[in-house]
Amino acid sequence: MDGRGPAPTGGRELIYGRRPVAEAERGRRTVLRLWRAPETAPEELERLCGSPDHQGVVAEVDPYSYADPGFLLAAEDALVVALDQIQDPHNLGAVCRAAEVAGASGVVIPERRAVAVTPAVAKASAGAVEHLDIARVTNLADWLGRARGQGAWVYGADAEGEVPYTEVDWSGRAVVVLGSEGIGIRPRVASACDQMVSIPSRGRIGSLNASVAAAVILFEALRSRA
Repeated sequence: MDGRGPAPTGGRELIYGRRPVAEAERGRRTVLRLWRAPETAPEELERLCGSPDHQGVVAEVDPYSYADPGFLLAAEDALVVALDQIQDPHNLGAVCRAAEVAGASGVVIPERRAVAVTPAVAKASAGAVEHLDIARVTNLADWLGRARGQGAWVYGADAEGEVPYTEVDWSGRAVVVLGSEGIGIRPRVASACDQMVSIPSRGRIGSLNASVAAAVILFEALRSRA
C-alpha cells in the first residue's frame, strides 16, 4: 500500500530503510502505510521519517511491543543480553543485530536513562528488532537477581574482568551484561553478576564498545554450545 498523509497518531511509528521495513513486514508488527521512491520524492521521505538514511522507503507501523522480562529465561539454554544504560541508538541496534543472528533469547534494557527501541535503533539493527524479544525493566540489578533465582549464571563484561570470556562455561541459562559507552557497568549492577569476564586485547585503546563486545561474547557462547 502506498499513500501520503499526516504524521502517525495513536503511538504509531514511522520506520525507514529497506531492511527494517522488509523485516517489519515479516515480523510481529503490522505495516499500516508505505511510502516508496520514486512514487514519493526523496525529500518527502526524509521529511516523513526525519532522516536521510531512508533508502527510498518509509513505513508507518504499530508501536514496538516489548517482551515480558519474566519469560526471557524460560528455556533451559536461554542466552540473554542485559544492557546497563546504553544511550546510543546505533549501539543498541548493533547489539540487537548481533543477538538475533547469534540466536540469543532476548535483550533486556532499563526503562530509564537508556535508549528505547526507536526507528533509529530499528535501522541500526537492520530490522533485527522485529524478530528479537526485547524487554524493559524498572531496575536492572533486581532483574539480574531474579535471573539468578531462575538458575541463570550472570556474567558482566569488563576490561578488568578476572576470567577471559573463552574460559566460561556457557551451557545452560546465561546472561551477558554490558555497560554503557562511558561508565561501563554500574557498581550495583556489577554486584548482581556472578562473575566479571574480559575480552583480552593487545591494542592501545584497551576496550570495545558494547555492540562489538556483545558480538564477540555471543558468538563464543554459540561456538561452545555447538
